[in-house]
Amino acid sequence: MSVRWTEQPKLRAWRARSRRANVAVRTIEGFQRHRSGRNAALISHFGFLSVFPLLLVFTTVLGFVLQSHASLRDRIINSAMAQVPLIGEQLAKDPTKLRGNAVVLVLGLLASLWGGMKAFVAVHSALDDIAELPLDDRSNVLITRLRALLGMLYVGGAQIGTTILASLAGVTGVAVVSEILLLIGTTAINACVLALSYRWLRTGKPEWRTLVPGAIVGGVLFAALQLVGVAIVGREIAKASFVYGTFASVIGLLFWLSLHSIVALGGAELNAALTSDAPPRPPDSDSQQQAQHSPRRSA
Repeated sequence: MSVRWTEQPKLRAWRARSRRANVAVRTIEGFQRHRSGRNAALISHFGFLSVFPLLLVFTTVLGFVLQSHASLRDRIINSAMAQVPLIGEQLAKDPTKLRGNAVVLVLGLLASLWGGMKAFVAVHSALDDIAELPLDDRSNVLITRLRALLGMLYVGGAQIGTTILASLAGVTGVAVVSEILLLIGTTAINACVLALSYRWLRTGKPEWRTLVPGAIVGGVLFAALQLVGVAIVGREIAKASFVYGTFASVIGLLFWLSLHSIVALGGAELNAALTSDAPPRPPDSDSQQQAQHSPRRSA
């Protein structure tokens, strides 16, 4: 019979000597055992289905605005908004063709709400999987949807907070100071969002102190991913042709959402590993324990 990779003698000896190594192995093992990779793919899938209707809503609202504000239209055409995939090409050619439509606006909002709700329900299910909670003990459909709606509200609030923070950071007038303040603030907001998710988007209610490590690590990685994403969009996708730029935007968005889902669930796995952290037995402890409990032969 093959030995599990976590039970290899050398790895077990390493885990027994180092608590950090033990936590790292527990986190990776939990990610595999709880199928968090599959759950992350499901979260990113529904997140993608939520983002694209939002782009439709944004386009419709932009059409309403451009119809009655000619001066604002010129400012938008000359701004960074002209680099947004799909919309930027239309703004460059003929912005007057972007027209608002109430029916499209309502349908886009409903589709985005449905996709976002499904994404947060998937997060709820993934966190219950990490907690190894039996299916019969999990929250019912109504409670799960209400928590998902709550998640959408505080994530939306976090995005508004990040926008306000970016505006306040620019007041300093020093580019380096503004970037540092924005990075610190964004990391703090990301960590708060993850901590709230780990606390509310699940059936159980763990103590706040057990959620801090994964939230901090995830918040830092989220900020790093955002910096990399902005750099890629600004330097590569914006320079690509319309067709290739659109394909690159779709693939990049899927990949970006997948990385965020993996980081978020990885932080939850880290919290679970720290909570259940116990020093592993040395590789020779099994044989010693069996020898101690084996019946002595009569002389």
